[in-house]
Order: sequence, then structure tokens, then C-alpha cells
Amino acid sequence: MSHSRQRAGSATAWPATALTKNYPKGCLIPRHRHKRGQLIYAASGVMQVTTREGIWIVPPQRSLWVPAAMPHEIHMEGHVAVRTLYLDRAAGSLLGDHCRILAITDLLRELILAMVGAYGARDAQRMHMMLPLLLHELHGADESAIHIPTPSDPRLRKVCGRLLADPSRTDTLDQLAQQVGASSRTLARLFESELKMSFVRWRQHVRLARALSRLNAGASIKSVARDAGYASCSAFCVMFRQVMGITPTGYGRRMIA
Repeated sequence: MSHSRQRAGSATAWPATALTKNYPKGCLIPRHRHKRGQLIYAASGVMQVTTREGIWIVPPQRSLWVPAAMPHEIHMEGHVAVRTLYLDRAAGSLLGDHCRILAITDLLRELILAMVGAYGARDAQRMHMMLPLLLHELHGADESAIHIPTPSDPRLRKVCGRLLADPSRTDTLDQLAQQVGASSRTLARLFESELKMSFVRWRQHVRLARALSRLNAGASIKSVARDAGYASCSAFCVMFRQVMGITPTGYGRRMIA
């Protein structure tokens, strides 16, 4: 028996461990944390991950890096096939101390699945050989902007809560300001200072999150655009491509592939 296989039962033998699990629609994994950092990959389905840094939407072909000891909860927007790698501190330090959504290339996808398989086979040697390439590819991966930061100011929390509950709302910032007892100028300043983005861009991300869930469930682009608050499919498609780097139609094909 090889030295790597002899040590496979020891935690120190593994620079990464893995978990393969399929979850039903609506499943909620309560708030928790891990000693190791997690690379959470949605092989299929859409996840919503909430951390102190905000809400992160993880659709197929994306992964979320969650640093070690970061409290988080996960809500499954549909039936989700999750493939997770847990990286030790030496490997995880290369991916940083903040959550990041990373685009998964074909090579990264195969590496993640192969490392999950290596852990299942208790082949530590194979895992050690693949890890440097995985980290190299992740370092150069495109970062996605599917991130919904959450505020601390109580007035801004009320505004954001109403839009999260119903992304199709078309209220202007002036109208929302009146509803929470603040001026539109104050709210605009809070969006920039607390959330690091404009009101328009923040609402765009919320609508995109809802759209990804609906598309994953098989809804038509027309109905998704309408429910996201867009007056036309073309306007919705422009927004979708700007953020996702692909059209809704292309995204649908990729989910099926």
C-alpha cells in the first residue's frame, strides 16, 4: 500500500477534503462555520449563501469561496447538486479572507470533480498532485458580481428588505425614502458608503438573483423579465449579459449541458 494511502485516514494527510451532496428545493442549512475554507460549487441548481458580507448567489458554473471560520447559511433555491472542497489554511490563504464568486471554466469543473472523486477513493497522493493546478486556475478565474451586500443603517435595511421581498417593485428612490422617513439624498449616500454601489445597481443584483432562480426552475425568459420588473425582454437581456457575461438563452443551454 502506498504511503499516501496509509495516511489517508489522517486529517494532516489531506490538503483538501470534499463533500458531495444533493439537496431538495427549499432546503436551508442553518448558520454555521468551518475550520477550513470552503470552495462551494453548484454543479446544478442555484444556492443563496448569506454571510456577514452580504448575500451571495451561486448559480451553475459558479463557485463561492468562503474563508475559514466565516459564519454562513445556505438556502437552496431549487434542487441543487453541491460539490464542496474544504481547503487547509495553507491552500486557503491563497484565495483570500473575503467571500468571492468565481466563474468555473471547463478545466476547473473537471478539477473539482476529480478532487471530489480522489477524496472519495481516499487517494491523498492524487489530491496533492491536483491541488496546485486547482489553485493556479482559481487565482486567474473571473470574479462574478452576483453579490447583494446588506446594510447596517436601519433605514437602509427597511428599503433593502422591501426590495428583497419583492424585486419587481418599481418604486423610485424618492418613493422609498418617503416610506422609511429619510431623504433620497441620504439613502443614495448610504447605498454608496455602506454597500459600495448605487441604488440602481443594488436593485439590479437583487433582480438578477431572482431571475437566476426562475430560469433554473424552467421559467420562460419573458416571464422572468416581467417578474424582475423589466418592461421588455431586450432590456432584461442587456442587464443579464452585462452582469453574467452570457445571454439568458446561453445560460439556459449551459444549465442543460
